[in-house]
Amino acid sequence: MADDSQATGTQDATYNLISILYHSLQGAETYEMYAADADDDQELQQFFTQVQEEEQQRADRAKQLLASRLQQDSRSSGAASGGSQ
Repeated sequence: MADDSQATGTQDATYNLISILYHSLQGAETYEMYAADADDDQELQQFFTQVQEEEQQRADRAKQLLASRLQQDSRSSGAASGGSQ
């Protein structure tokens, strides 16, 4: 099996964080529609709203981790190239 980082030019961990971010945001959007579709069923609306909030929190955490790692990569690349730009 080929190394995914060679195929995409992106480290596996970075790719995985991007994937989680994308899917969490997509899920949050979907669950918002589900809550709207629940009509007058308060229990279902609360459930769908709860899972939507969990997805949003997951997306926020993924963004934080991704930003941190991209900054680390940027600093590492700058140091490796002598810091010139």
